[in-house]
Amino acid sequence: MNILGLSCFYHDAGACLLQDGVVVAAAEEERFSRLKHDARLPMQAASYCLESAGLEPDDLDYVIFYEKPLLKFERIVAGYAATYPRSRGAFVNAMEAWLGQKLWVRGQIRQALGYSGEILFGEHHLSHAASAFFPSPFDEAAVLTADGVGEWATTTLGVGHGIDLEVTHEIRYPHSLGLLYSVFTAFLGFEVNEGEYKVMGMAAYGRPTCVDKVRRLITLAEDGSFRLDMRYFGYHHGLRSLDRAFVDLFGPARQPGADVEQRYADVAASIQLVTEEAMLGLARRARQLSGSDNLCMAGGVALNVLANARILRESGFRRVWIQPAAGDAGGCVGAATYLHHTVLRHQRRSPMDTAYLGPAYSNDEIRAFLSDEGVAFTALDECAIAPTVARLLANNEVVGWFHGRMEFGPRALGARSILANPTDPSMKDTLNAKIKHREPFRPFAPAVLVEAAPTYFDFGVPDGAPDSPFMLLTARVRPDKQHLLPAITHVDGTARVQTVSRENNPFFYALIEEFGKLSGVPVLVNTSFNVRGEPIVCSPREAFNSFAHTDMDYLLLGNALIPSSSKRKLSRYPGQREVHQGVEVFV
Repeated sequence: MNILGLSCFYHDAGACLLQDGVVVAAAEEERFSRLKHDARLPMQAASYCLESAGLEPDDLDYVIFYEKPLLKFERIVAGYAATYPRSRGAFVNAMEAWLGQKLWVRGQIRQALGYSGEILFGEHHLSHAASAFFPSPFDEAAVLTADGVGEWATTTLGVGHGIDLEVTHEIRYPHSLGLLYSVFTAFLGFEVNEGEYKVMGMAAYGRPTCVDKVRRLITLAEDGSFRLDMRYFGYHHGLRSLDRAFVDLFGPARQPGADVEQRYADVAASIQLVTEEAMLGLARRARQLSGSDNLCMAGGVALNVLANARILRESGFRRVWIQPAAGDAGGCVGAATYLHHTVLRHQRRSPMDTAYLGPAYSNDEIRAFLSDEGVAFTALDECAIAPTVARLLANNEVVGWFHGRMEFGPRALGARSILANPTDPSMKDTLNAKIKHREPFRPFAPAVLVEAAPTYFDFGVPDGAPDSPFMLLTARVRPDKQHLLPAITHVDGTARVQTVSRENNPFFYALIEEFGKLSGVPVLVNTSFNVRGEPIVCSPREAFNSFAHTDMDYLLLGNALIPSSSKRKLSRYPGQREVHQGVEVFV
Protein backbone atom coordinates (compact mmCIF):
# COMPACT_ATOMS: atom_id res chain seq x y z
CA MET A 1 0.00 0.00 0.00
CA ASN A 2 1.30 3.45 -1.00
CA ILE A 3 0.31 6.52 1.02
CA LEU A 4 1.61 10.04 0.32
CA GLY A 5 1.56 12.36 3.34
CA LEU A 6 1.66 16.14 2.89
CA SER A 7 2.04 19.08 5.28
CA CYS A 8 2.21 22.76 4.32
CA PHE A 9 0.76 26.30 4.38
CA TYR A 10 2.15 27.42 7.73
CA HIS A 11 5.88 26.77 7.71
CA ASP A 12 8.30 23.94 6.83
CA ALA A 13 6.22 22.09 4.25
CA GLY A 14 7.08 18.42 3.81
CA ALA A 15 6.11 15.21 2.04
CA CYS A 16 6.62 11.55 2.81
CA LEU A 17 5.92 8.21 1.14
CA LEU A 18 4.69 5.35 3.30
CA GLN A 19 4.93 1.92 1.64
CA ASP A 20 3.25 -0.92 3.54
CA GLY A 21 3.70 1.01 6.76
CA VAL A 22 7.38 1.92 6.28
CA VAL A 23 8.56 5.48 5.66
CA VAL A 24 10.74 5.02 2.58
CA ALA A 25 11.20 8.68 1.59
CA ALA A 26 10.61 12.07 3.20
CA ALA A 27 11.87 15.60 2.58
CA GLU A 28 11.10 19.25 3.21
CA GLU A 29 10.12 21.48 0.31
CA GLU A 30 12.76 24.10 1.23
CA ARG A 31 15.57 21.75 0.21
CA PHE A 32 14.35 21.78 -3.40
CA SER A 33 12.94 25.31 -3.70
CA ARG A 34 15.89 26.83 -1.78
CA LEU A 35 13.46 29.10 0.12
CA LYS A 36 14.10 28.65 3.82
CA HIS A 37 11.01 27.39 5.70
CA ASP A 38 9.09 27.19 2.41
CA ALA A 39 5.43 26.72 3.37
CA ARG A 40 3.97 26.18 -0.08
CA LEU A 41 2.37 22.97 -1.32
CA PRO A 42 5.37 20.58 -1.33
CA MET A 43 5.15 19.31 -4.87
CA GLN A 44 8.91 19.09 -5.43
CA ALA A 45 9.27 17.05 -2.23
CA ALA A 46 6.30 14.90 -3.26
CA SER A 47 7.77 14.33 -6.72
CA TYR A 48 11.04 13.21 -5.14
CA CYS A 49 9.18 10.75 -2.89
CA LEU A 50 7.34 9.22 -5.83
CA GLU A 51 10.38 9.11 -8.11
CA SER A 52 12.52 7.48 -5.43
CA ALA A 53 10.08 4.53 -5.37
CA GLY A 54 9.43 4.48 -9.12
CA LEU A 55 5.78 5.47 -8.67
CA GLU A 56 3.35 7.63 -10.59
CA PRO A 57 0.56 9.55 -8.82
CA ASP A 58 -2.01 6.97 -9.94
CA ASP A 59 -0.02 4.29 -8.10
CA LEU A 60 -0.98 5.91 -4.79
CA ASP A 61 -3.75 4.39 -2.71
CA TYR A 62 -4.26 7.54 -0.64
CA VAL A 63 -3.01 11.08 -0.28
CA ILE A 64 -3.49 12.54 3.19
CA PHE A 65 -3.08 16.11 4.40
CA TYR A 66 -1.87 16.62 7.96
CA GLU A 67 -4.65 18.87 9.26
CA LYS A 68 -8.26 19.99 8.70
CA PRO A 69 -8.37 23.35 6.88
CA LEU A 70 -12.04 24.04 7.64
CA LEU A 71 -11.55 23.50 11.36
CA LYS A 72 -8.50 25.75 11.32
CA PHE A 73 -10.44 28.38 9.39
CA GLU A 74 -13.15 28.21 12.07
CA ARG A 75 -10.57 29.04 14.72
CA ILE A 76 -9.18 31.95 12.69
CA VAL A 77 -12.64 33.48 12.19
CA ALA A 78 -13.81 32.85 15.76
CA GLY A 79 -10.59 34.17 17.26
CA TYR A 80 -10.59 37.43 15.32
CA ALA A 81 -14.33 37.89 15.82
CA ALA A 82 -13.82 37.67 19.57
CA THR A 83 -11.23 40.46 19.51
CA TYR A 84 -12.86 42.74 16.92
CA PRO A 85 -12.32 45.65 16.16
CA ARG A 86 -8.66 45.38 17.25
CA SER A 87 -8.29 42.39 14.96
CA ARG A 88 -9.64 44.04 11.82
CA GLY A 89 -6.29 44.40 10.01
CA ALA A 90 -5.13 40.91 10.89
CA PHE A 91 -8.50 39.47 9.86
CA VAL A 92 -8.31 41.08 6.41
CA ASN A 93 -4.79 39.75 5.87
CA ALA A 94 -5.79 36.28 7.00
CA MET A 95 -8.85 36.17 4.74
CA GLU A 96 -6.74 37.01 1.69
CA ALA A 97 -4.58 33.97 2.34
CA TRP A 98 -7.38 31.63 3.34
CA LEU A 99 -9.94 32.51 0.67
CA GLY A 100 -7.25 32.65 -1.99
CA GLN A 101 -5.45 29.39 -1.20
CA LYS A 102 -5.63 27.62 2.15
CA LEU A 103 -9.27 26.53 2.01
CA TRP A 104 -8.90 24.76 -1.34
CA VAL A 105 -6.32 22.15 -0.43
CA ARG A 106 -7.99 19.18 -2.12
CA GLY A 107 -8.26 20.93 -5.48
CA GLN A 108 -4.71 22.24 -5.30
CA ILE A 109 -3.34 18.77 -4.59
CA ARG A 110 -5.29 17.24 -7.47
CA GLN A 111 -4.15 19.88 -9.93
CA ALA A 112 -0.50 20.03 -8.85
CA LEU A 113 0.00 16.29 -8.43
CA GLY A 114 -2.19 15.10 -11.27
CA TYR A 115 -3.92 12.72 -8.88
CA SER A 116 -7.52 11.56 -9.14
CA GLY A 117 -7.71 9.18 -6.16
CA GLU A 118 -8.86 9.67 -2.60
CA ILE A 119 -7.58 12.64 -0.57
CA LEU A 120 -8.06 12.53 3.19
CA PHE A 121 -7.44 14.98 6.02
CA GLY A 122 -5.97 14.34 9.46
CA GLU A 123 -5.88 16.63 12.48
CA HIS A 124 -2.82 18.73 13.19
CA HIS A 125 -1.92 17.52 16.69
CA LEU A 126 -3.08 13.98 16.02
CA SER A 127 -0.65 13.99 13.09
CA HIS A 128 2.09 15.22 15.43
CA ALA A 129 1.21 12.53 17.95
CA ALA A 130 1.20 9.81 15.31
CA SER A 131 4.53 11.02 13.93
CA ALA A 132 5.96 10.52 17.41
CA PHE A 133 4.39 7.18 18.34
CA PHE A 134 4.12 5.01 15.24
CA PRO A 135 7.72 5.51 14.02
CA SER A 136 9.03 4.97 17.58
CA PRO A 137 10.51 1.66 18.81
CA PHE A 138 7.81 1.37 21.50
CA ASP A 139 4.75 -0.87 21.39
CA GLU A 140 3.15 1.30 24.07
CA ALA A 141 3.93 4.84 25.18
CA ALA A 142 2.63 8.14 26.48
CA VAL A 143 2.58 10.86 23.83
CA LEU A 144 3.18 14.60 24.29
CA THR A 145 2.86 17.22 21.55
CA ALA A 146 3.38 20.98 21.84
CA ASP A 147 3.72 23.71 19.23
CA GLY A 148 2.28 27.09 18.28
CA VAL A 149 -1.21 26.05 17.24
CA GLY A 150 -2.92 23.53 14.99
CA GLU A 151 -6.64 23.81 14.34
CA TRP A 152 -7.55 24.65 17.94
CA ALA A 153 -5.12 22.58 20.02
CA THR A 154 -1.68 23.86 20.99
CA THR A 155 -0.68 21.04 23.35
CA THR A 156 -1.90 17.46 23.71
CA LEU A 157 -1.36 14.39 25.83
CA GLY A 158 -2.24 10.92 24.64
CA VAL A 159 -1.40 7.24 24.72
CA GLY A 160 -0.47 4.70 22.09
CA HIS A 161 -0.84 0.93 22.17
CA GLY A 162 0.12 -1.15 19.14
CA ILE A 163 -1.84 0.26 16.21
CA ASP A 164 -4.11 2.42 18.37
CA LEU A 165 -3.45 6.03 19.30
CA GLU A 166 -5.72 8.30 21.31
CA VAL A 167 -5.32 11.95 22.26
CA THR A 168 -6.89 12.25 25.70
CA HIS A 169 -6.14 15.81 26.84
CA GLU A 170 -5.52 19.09 25.06
CA ILE A 171 -4.87 22.77 25.70
CA ARG A 172 -6.46 25.14 23.21
CA TYR A 173 -5.55 28.39 21.50
CA PRO A 174 -4.70 31.10 22.47
CA HIS A 175 -2.87 29.38 25.35
CA SER A 176 0.30 28.08 23.73
CA LEU A 177 3.86 27.32 24.81
CA GLY A 178 5.05 27.58 21.25
CA LEU A 179 3.51 31.01 20.75
CA LEU A 180 4.79 32.16 24.16
CA TYR A 181 8.34 31.19 23.20
CA SER A 182 7.92 32.82 19.78
CA VAL A 183 6.84 36.10 21.40
CA PHE A 184 10.11 36.13 23.30
CA THR A 185 11.94 35.18 20.11
CA ALA A 186 10.56 38.32 18.46
CA PHE A 187 11.25 40.44 21.55
CA LEU A 188 14.88 39.31 21.52
CA GLY A 189 15.33 40.42 17.90
CA PHE A 190 15.06 37.11 16.07
CA GLU A 191 12.69 35.90 13.40
CA VAL A 192 9.72 33.87 14.61
CA ASN A 193 9.74 30.22 13.45
CA GLU A 194 13.43 30.61 12.67
CA GLY A 195 15.19 32.10 15.68
CA GLU A 196 13.84 30.03 18.57
CA TYR A 197 17.01 27.94 18.70
CA LYS A 198 18.99 31.18 18.90
CA VAL A 199 17.09 32.03 22.07
CA MET A 200 18.20 28.66 23.48
CA GLY A 201 21.80 29.45 22.60
CA MET A 202 21.58 32.93 24.09
CA ALA A 203 20.02 31.59 27.29
CA ALA A 204 23.32 30.02 28.35
CA TYR A 205 24.88 33.49 28.58
CA GLY A 206 22.23 34.81 30.96
CA ARG A 207 20.83 34.26 34.43
CA PRO A 208 17.11 33.62 34.97
CA THR A 209 16.61 36.89 36.83
CA CYS A 210 13.31 37.62 35.06
CA VAL A 211 11.53 34.38 35.93
CA ASP A 212 9.03 36.16 38.17
CA LYS A 213 8.13 38.46 35.30
CA VAL A 214 7.72 35.56 32.89
CA ARG A 215 5.46 33.85 35.42
CA ARG A 216 3.11 36.83 35.26
CA LEU A 217 2.50 35.78 31.66
CA ILE A 218 1.87 32.08 32.26
CA THR A 219 0.28 30.16 35.12
CA LEU A 220 1.42 26.56 35.52
CA ALA A 221 -1.07 24.26 37.25
CA GLU A 222 -0.28 21.17 39.30
CA ASP A 223 -1.91 18.92 36.70
CA GLY A 224 0.56 20.08 34.04
CA SER A 225 -1.83 22.43 32.28
CA PHE A 226 -1.06 26.12 31.79
CA ARG A 227 -2.81 29.36 30.95
CA LEU A 228 -1.49 32.60 29.48
CA ASP A 229 -2.47 36.09 30.61
CA MET A 230 -3.52 37.43 27.20
CA ARG A 231 -3.19 41.07 28.29
CA TYR A 232 0.50 40.84 27.43
CA PHE A 233 0.13 39.44 23.91
CA GLY A 234 -1.02 40.67 20.54
CA TYR A 235 -0.96 37.58 18.32
CA HIS A 236 -4.62 36.73 18.99
CA HIS A 237 -5.94 40.04 17.74
CA GLY A 238 -3.32 41.80 15.63
CA LEU A 239 -0.26 41.63 13.44
CA ARG A 240 2.13 42.15 16.37
CA SER A 241 2.96 39.24 18.67
CA LEU A 242 3.37 41.26 21.89
CA ASP A 243 1.32 44.03 23.43
CA ARG A 244 2.36 47.28 25.09
CA ALA A 245 2.00 45.66 28.50
CA PHE A 246 4.74 43.21 27.54
CA VAL A 247 7.16 46.02 26.72
CA ASP A 248 6.22 47.86 29.90
CA LEU A 249 7.15 44.72 31.84
CA PHE A 250 10.37 43.73 30.06
CA GLY A 251 11.56 47.00 28.53
CA PRO A 252 12.27 47.86 24.89
CA ALA A 253 12.74 44.96 22.49
CA ARG A 254 16.20 44.17 21.12
CA GLN A 255 16.70 45.34 17.55
CA PRO A 256 17.68 42.61 15.07
CA GLY A 257 21.44 42.41 14.70
CA ALA A 258 22.15 44.55 17.77
CA ASP A 259 24.72 43.53 20.36
CA VAL A 260 23.44 41.13 22.98
CA GLU A 261 23.16 43.12 26.19
CA GLN A 262 23.17 41.18 29.44
CA ARG A 263 19.54 41.97 30.16
CA TYR A 264 18.46 40.28 26.94
CA ALA A 265 20.50 37.19 27.76
CA ASP A 266 18.82 37.16 31.17
CA VAL A 267 15.38 37.33 29.54
CA ALA A 268 16.36 34.42 27.26
CA ALA A 269 17.49 32.38 30.27
CA SER A 270 14.23 33.16 32.06
CA ILE A 271 11.83 32.13 29.28
CA GLN A 272 13.92 29.03 28.68
CA LEU A 273 13.67 28.01 32.34
CA VAL A 274 9.90 28.54 32.47
CA THR A 275 9.46 26.60 29.21
CA GLU A 276 11.42 23.70 30.69
CA GLU A 277 9.23 23.78 33.81
CA ALA A 278 6.07 23.76 31.69
CA MET A 279 7.23 20.87 29.50
CA LEU A 280 8.39 18.94 32.55
CA GLY A 281 4.97 19.41 34.15
CA LEU A 282 3.26 18.13 31.03
CA ALA A 283 5.57 15.12 30.83
CA ARG A 284 4.97 14.22 34.48
CA ARG A 285 1.22 14.43 33.89
CA ALA A 286 1.58 12.18 30.85
CA ARG A 287 3.50 9.68 32.98
CA GLN A 288 0.80 9.78 35.65
CA LEU A 289 -2.03 9.32 33.17
CA SER A 290 -0.43 6.53 31.13
CA GLY A 291 1.63 4.63 33.66
CA SER A 292 4.10 4.01 30.85
CA ASP A 293 7.90 4.08 31.06
CA ASN A 294 8.05 5.34 27.46
CA LEU A 295 7.40 8.84 26.14
CA CYS A 296 7.09 9.97 22.52
CA MET A 297 7.21 13.66 21.59
CA ALA A 298 6.61 15.88 18.56
CA GLY A 299 5.59 19.43 17.70
CA GLY A 300 7.90 22.40 17.38
CA VAL A 301 8.48 22.72 21.13
CA ALA A 302 9.90 19.17 21.07
CA LEU A 303 12.91 20.69 19.27
CA ASN A 304 13.81 22.47 22.52
CA VAL A 305 16.73 20.23 23.41
CA LEU A 306 17.21 21.71 26.88
CA ALA A 307 13.63 20.92 27.86
CA ASN A 308 13.98 17.45 26.34
CA ALA A 309 17.03 16.73 28.49
CA ARG A 310 15.20 17.74 31.66
CA ILE A 311 12.26 15.53 30.71
CA LEU A 312 14.64 12.60 30.26
CA ARG A 313 16.26 13.25 33.64
CA GLU A 314 13.34 14.33 35.79
CA SER A 315 9.95 13.21 34.43
CA GLY A 316 10.07 9.57 35.51
CA PHE A 317 10.16 8.12 32.00
CA ARG A 318 12.93 5.63 31.33
CA ARG A 319 12.95 6.11 27.56
CA VAL A 320 12.11 9.10 25.37
CA TRP A 321 11.79 9.09 21.57
CA ILE A 322 11.41 12.36 19.66
CA GLN A 323 10.41 12.60 16.00
CA PRO A 324 13.50 13.95 14.15
CA ALA A 325 11.25 16.20 12.04
CA ALA A 326 9.28 17.28 15.10
CA GLY A 327 7.97 20.50 13.53
CA ASP A 328 5.26 20.85 10.92
CA ALA A 329 7.27 19.04 8.24
CA GLY A 330 6.97 15.82 10.23
CA GLY A 331 3.19 16.09 10.29
CA CYS A 332 3.12 14.37 6.89
CA VAL A 333 4.62 11.25 8.51
CA GLY A 334 2.05 11.29 11.29
CA ALA A 335 -0.91 11.72 8.95
CA ALA A 336 0.23 8.81 6.78
CA THR A 337 1.06 6.46 9.66
CA TYR A 338 -2.18 7.19 11.53
CA LEU A 339 -4.17 6.38 8.40
CA HIS A 340 -2.25 3.17 7.78
CA HIS A 341 -2.32 1.83 11.33
CA THR A 342 -5.23 3.23 13.33
CA VAL A 343 -7.72 3.78 10.51
CA LEU A 344 -6.89 0.95 8.10
CA ARG A 345 -5.76 -1.40 10.91
CA HIS A 346 -2.46 -2.53 9.40
CA GLN A 347 0.15 -3.81 11.83
CA ARG A 348 3.37 -1.90 12.50
CA ARG A 349 6.44 -3.33 10.78
CA SER A 350 9.60 -1.44 11.66
CA PRO A 351 10.48 1.76 13.55
CA MET A 352 11.80 4.88 11.88
CA ASP A 353 15.37 4.37 13.08
CA THR A 354 16.88 6.73 10.53
CA ALA A 355 16.38 10.29 9.31
CA TYR A 356 18.30 9.58 6.09
CA LEU A 357 15.20 9.65 3.90
CA GLY A 358 16.05 12.31 1.31
CA PRO A 359 17.74 12.23 -2.10
CA ALA A 360 21.10 10.56 -2.71
CA TYR A 361 23.45 11.10 -5.65
CA SER A 362 25.69 8.44 -7.16
CA ASN A 363 29.40 8.93 -7.67
CA ASP A 364 28.77 8.89 -11.43
CA GLU A 365 26.25 11.73 -11.12
CA ILE A 366 28.66 13.72 -8.97
CA ARG A 367 31.60 13.17 -11.33
CA ALA A 368 29.45 14.22 -14.30
CA PHE A 369 28.54 17.47 -12.54
CA LEU A 370 32.16 18.23 -11.60
CA SER A 371 33.42 17.41 -15.08
CA ASP A 372 30.77 19.61 -16.73
CA GLU A 373 31.83 22.49 -14.50
CA GLY A 374 35.55 21.88 -14.95
CA VAL A 375 36.15 21.36 -11.23
CA ALA A 376 39.37 19.55 -10.31
CA PHE A 377 38.93 16.72 -7.81
CA THR A 378 40.51 13.52 -6.55
CA ALA A 379 38.44 10.32 -6.70
CA LEU A 380 39.00 8.32 -3.52
CA ASP A 381 38.57 4.60 -3.11
CA GLU A 382 35.74 3.86 -0.73
CA CYS A 383 38.10 2.48 1.91
CA ALA A 384 40.26 5.63 1.70
CA ILE A 385 37.49 8.17 2.38
CA ALA A 386 37.43 7.95 6.18
CA PRO A 387 41.21 7.96 6.82
CA THR A 388 41.83 10.71 4.24
CA VAL A 389 39.16 13.08 5.58
CA ALA A 390 40.07 12.24 9.19
CA ARG A 391 43.65 13.39 8.55
CA LEU A 392 42.40 16.67 7.12
CA LEU A 393 40.16 17.25 10.15
CA ALA A 394 42.98 16.38 12.55
CA ASN A 395 45.03 19.07 10.81
CA ASN A 396 42.26 21.61 11.60
CA GLU A 397 40.92 21.74 8.05
CA VAL A 398 37.17 22.38 7.75
CA VAL A 399 35.44 19.89 5.46
CA GLY A 400 32.05 19.95 3.77
CA TRP A 401 30.73 16.38 3.93
CA PHE A 402 28.12 15.35 1.35
CA HIS A 403 27.51 11.62 1.44
CA GLY A 404 24.47 9.35 1.09
CA ARG A 405 20.81 10.28 1.54
CA MET A 406 19.88 13.72 2.82
CA GLU A 407 18.45 14.03 6.33
CA PHE A 408 14.75 14.65 7.02
CA GLY A 409 14.28 17.31 9.68
CA PRO A 410 16.17 20.43 10.74
CA ARG A 411 19.39 18.71 11.90
CA ALA A 412 22.40 17.74 9.79
CA LEU A 413 23.33 14.25 10.92
CA GLY A 414 26.36 13.36 8.84
CA ALA A 415 24.91 13.37 5.33
CA ARG A 416 24.85 17.14 4.59
CA SER A 417 27.27 18.39 7.25
CA ILE A 418 30.18 20.75 7.76
CA LEU A 419 32.75 18.97 9.92
CA ALA A 420 35.65 20.23 12.01
CA ASN A 421 38.08 19.40 14.81
CA PRO A 422 36.43 19.82 18.25
CA THR A 423 39.80 19.98 20.03
CA ASP A 424 40.81 23.28 18.40
CA PRO A 425 39.95 26.19 20.78
CA SER A 426 39.62 28.64 17.88
CA MET A 427 37.34 26.46 15.76
CA LYS A 428 34.02 27.76 17.13
CA ASP A 429 34.86 31.36 16.27
CA THR A 430 36.24 30.34 12.88
CA LEU A 431 33.11 28.45 11.93
CA ASN A 432 30.72 31.17 13.09
CA ALA A 433 32.59 34.05 11.48
CA LYS A 434 34.08 32.66 8.27
CA ILE A 435 31.84 29.79 7.27
CA LYS A 436 28.39 29.94 8.85
CA HIS A 437 28.30 33.78 8.94
CA ARG A 438 26.17 33.83 12.08
CA GLU A 439 26.05 35.21 15.63
CA PRO A 440 29.20 34.53 17.70
CA PHE A 441 27.22 33.17 20.69
CA ARG A 442 25.84 30.25 18.68
CA PRO A 443 27.14 26.82 19.81
CA PHE A 444 28.14 23.82 17.70
CA ALA A 445 27.09 20.23 18.20
CA PRO A 446 29.29 17.15 18.64
CA ALA A 447 28.86 13.87 16.77
CA VAL A 448 30.28 11.02 18.88
CA LEU A 449 30.55 7.27 18.50
CA VAL A 450 27.61 5.83 20.42
CA GLU A 451 29.76 3.57 22.58
CA ALA A 452 32.09 6.47 23.50
CA ALA A 453 29.29 8.89 24.46
CA PRO A 454 29.27 8.01 28.20
CA THR A 455 33.00 8.75 28.39
CA TYR A 456 32.59 12.34 27.23
CA PHE A 457 28.99 13.30 28.04
CA ASP A 458 26.78 13.06 31.12
CA PHE A 459 23.07 12.86 30.34
CA GLY A 460 22.18 12.66 34.02
CA VAL A 461 20.31 9.36 33.76
CA PRO A 462 21.14 6.12 35.60
CA ASP A 463 21.51 4.06 32.42
CA GLY A 464 24.42 6.20 31.21
CA ALA A 465 24.22 7.82 27.78
CA PRO A 466 20.96 7.19 25.90
CA ASP A 467 20.97 6.83 22.15
CA SER A 468 20.61 10.31 20.63
CA PRO A 469 20.87 9.76 16.86
CA PHE A 470 18.79 12.81 15.92
CA MET A 471 20.65 15.45 17.98
CA LEU A 472 17.61 16.26 20.12
CA LEU A 473 19.12 16.01 23.62
CA THR A 474 21.67 18.06 25.50
CA ALA A 475 24.17 16.65 27.96
CA ARG A 476 26.87 17.96 30.25
CA VAL A 477 30.34 17.68 28.81
CA ARG A 478 32.16 15.84 31.57
CA PRO A 479 34.40 18.27 33.47
CA ASP A 480 37.53 16.22 32.85
CA LYS A 481 36.81 16.23 29.10
CA GLN A 482 35.89 19.87 28.52
CA HIS A 483 39.50 20.87 27.87
CA LEU A 484 39.59 18.26 25.10
CA LEU A 485 36.42 19.56 23.42
CA PRO A 486 36.49 23.39 23.50
CA ALA A 487 34.80 23.82 20.12
CA ILE A 488 31.61 22.02 21.12
CA THR A 489 31.40 22.85 24.84
CA HIS A 490 28.87 25.66 25.28
CA VAL A 491 29.47 28.41 27.82
CA ASP A 492 27.26 26.55 30.33
CA GLY A 493 29.23 23.32 29.93
CA THR A 494 26.60 21.55 27.80
CA ALA A 495 26.45 20.22 24.26
CA ARG A 496 23.68 19.07 21.92
CA VAL A 497 24.83 15.53 21.25
CA GLN A 498 24.45 13.26 18.24
CA THR A 499 25.36 9.64 18.86
CA VAL A 500 26.49 7.76 15.75
CA SER A 501 26.24 3.99 15.35
CA ARG A 502 27.86 1.79 12.74
CA GLU A 503 24.44 0.41 11.78
CA ASN A 504 22.80 3.79 11.25
CA ASN A 505 25.53 5.52 9.23
CA PRO A 506 28.59 3.32 8.56
CA PHE A 507 30.52 5.94 6.56
CA PHE A 508 30.10 8.68 9.15
CA TYR A 509 30.89 6.22 11.92
CA ALA A 510 34.09 5.16 10.15
CA LEU A 511 35.15 8.79 9.77
CA ILE A 512 34.68 9.57 13.48
CA GLU A 513 36.44 6.32 14.37
CA GLU A 514 39.46 7.23 12.22
CA PHE A 515 39.55 10.74 13.65
CA GLY A 516 39.53 9.21 17.12
CA LYS A 517 42.56 7.12 16.27
CA LEU A 518 44.46 10.23 15.19
CA SER A 519 43.32 12.64 17.91
CA GLY A 520 42.42 10.34 20.78
CA VAL A 521 38.91 11.85 20.77
CA PRO A 522 36.16 10.04 18.77
CA VAL A 523 34.13 13.23 18.44
CA LEU A 524 33.63 15.71 15.59
CA VAL A 525 32.08 19.14 15.28
CA ASN A 526 28.99 18.58 13.14
CA THR A 527 27.04 21.57 11.84
CA SER A 528 24.57 21.85 9.00
CA PHE A 529 25.87 22.30 5.46
CA ASN A 530 24.49 25.76 4.75
CA VAL A 531 25.21 29.38 5.44
CA ARG A 532 22.99 31.79 7.34
CA GLY A 533 19.66 32.35 5.62
CA GLU A 534 19.97 29.30 3.38
CA PRO A 535 18.39 25.84 3.68
CA ILE A 536 20.66 22.84 4.13
CA VAL A 537 22.08 21.82 0.76
CA CYS A 538 20.39 19.02 -1.14
CA SER A 539 22.26 18.52 -4.44
CA PRO A 540 25.96 18.44 -5.40
CA ARG A 541 25.55 21.76 -7.19
CA GLU A 542 24.22 23.47 -4.08
CA ALA A 543 26.93 21.90 -1.94
CA PHE A 544 29.68 23.12 -4.25
CA ASN A 545 28.18 26.59 -4.48
CA SER A 546 28.05 26.88 -0.70
CA PHE A 547 31.62 25.57 -0.47
CA ALA A 548 32.79 28.09 -3.09
CA HIS A 549 31.43 31.06 -1.15
CA THR A 550 32.77 30.17 2.29
CA ASP A 551 36.19 29.54 3.83
CA MET A 552 35.81 25.76 3.96
CA ASP A 553 39.09 24.03 3.14
CA TYR A 554 37.83 20.86 1.46
CA LEU A 555 34.60 19.40 0.12
CA LEU A 556 33.82 15.71 -0.09
CA LEU A 557 31.08 14.99 -2.65
CA GLY A 558 30.45 11.26 -2.62
CA ASN A 559 33.95 9.93 -3.21
CA ALA A 560 35.22 13.14 -4.86
CA LEU A 561 37.57 15.22 -2.70
CA ILE A 562 37.76 18.87 -3.77
CA PRO A 563 40.34 21.32 -2.35
CA SER A 564 39.69 25.02 -1.82
CA SER A 565 41.94 25.75 -4.81
CA SER A 566 39.17 24.33 -7.02
CA LYS A 567 36.59 26.87 -5.88
CA ARG A 568 34.97 28.73 -8.76
CA LYS A 569 31.69 30.26 -9.86
CA LEU A 570 29.26 27.77 -11.35
CA SER A 571 27.67 28.26 -14.75
CA ARG A 572 24.19 28.30 -13.20
CA TYR A 573 25.24 30.36 -10.18
CA PRO A 574 26.57 33.65 -11.55
CA GLY A 575 27.38 34.90 -8.06
CA GLN A 576 24.73 37.55 -7.69
CA ARG A 577 23.25 38.04 -4.26
CA GLU A 578 19.65 38.00 -3.14
CA VAL A 579 18.13 38.90 0.19
CA HIS A 580 16.26 36.16 2.04
CA GLN A 581 14.68 37.05 5.40
CA GLY A 582 16.87 40.12 5.67
CA VAL A 583 20.12 38.23 5.09
CA GLU A 584 22.17 38.71 1.95
CA VAL A 585 23.23 35.33 0.52
CA PHE A 586 24.70 34.00 -2.69
CA VAL A 587 22.33 32.22 -5.06
